[in-house]
Amino acid sequence: MEQFKALWTRQIPDGTFETNIEVLPMDTIYVEDRVLIQVEYSSLNYKDALSSSGHTGITKNFPHIPGIDAVGKIVHDPSARFQKGQDVLVTGFDLGMNTHGGLAEYISVPVNWIIALPEEMTSLKAMQWGTAGLTAGMAIEALWHHGLRPNQGEVVVSGATGGVAMISILLLKHLGFQVAAITGKMNQLDILKRIGADRIISREDLLSEKPRALYSMQFAGAIDVVGGDVLVKIIKSLQLGAAVSACGMAGSVDLPLQIYPFILRGASILGIYSADSPLNKKHEIWQKLAKEWNISLDAISRTISLRDAPFMLNQLKEGNHMGRSVVQIKS
Repeated sequence: MEQFKALWTRQIPDGTFETNIEVLPMDTIYVEDRVLIQVEYSSLNYKDALSSSGHTGITKNFPHIPGIDAVGKIVHDPSARFQKGQDVLVTGFDLGMNTHGGLAEYISVPVNWIIALPEEMTSLKAMQWGTAGLTAGMAIEALWHHGLRPNQGEVVVSGATGGVAMISILLLKHLGFQVAAITGKMNQLDILKRIGADRIISREDLLSEKPRALYSMQFAGAIDVVGGDVLVKIIKSLQLGAAVSACGMAGSVDLPLQIYPFILRGASILGIYSADSPLNKKHEIWQKLAKEWNISLDAISRTISLRDAPFMLNQLKEGNHMGRSVVQIKS
């Protein structure tokens, strides 16, 4: 246990960043009062792609181990809250950002970041869900609490081929909703229909209309991971009193919007912040994913090796990745 393998991102002399598998000393990650976990699986997320390419808005100091998700077994817990060998998972907080992350054989994290793996869930399934599933679950839960029900009409999901969006589509269909999917990848219509999209909207068509203060009321609810003009168009197209769960910025962080949808139609934006949500809220959603929301994610998931992770991270960054990539760490 004195050394371990990890995906290691570092800056090279020309100023760019490279990510490779390295064998590192355990003291790279070990902190005495933190919990040591042997990682079985991780998964790839957009933040990992940014971190592994040297984005200082995500990770300030390099070299660094990316990976905001991890599932594995307790090696040592100085607090004694968890037992040696117990299956646990960690998603979000600072993991993989400025704390060495889950794309490694071991992680060392504060005890209050850790959730016991639900008994009904395998380690592999936990990482098929990962942060993407947790975010999708929180987005749907927020809409439900806002009053959204299947008989009210169509729910629209943007960025439809990404992990959060594809899981959202699957979960919404599981709950009985009609789903519209917005995508810029019109060559992926078959998979979107197969996972439950009842209607597919071209992003180009969505944004081609002349700008107006309001559009016709189409959507009973929405989940947006894109931001920018796509989110603006969704907000302007919501039914009376409807809401959008905003949980991403894959397209833009800007929101060029007037107040009309809010004061004339009662539109709401529900902010979803899964990474730093309280542990009890995360636990509540993980229990739902393990039980009443337990659906197959095999159609949108692949399992890869740590060796394949740098390529897939680049695909994510370039917008050429679809669905969920689970990284098998322990052979």
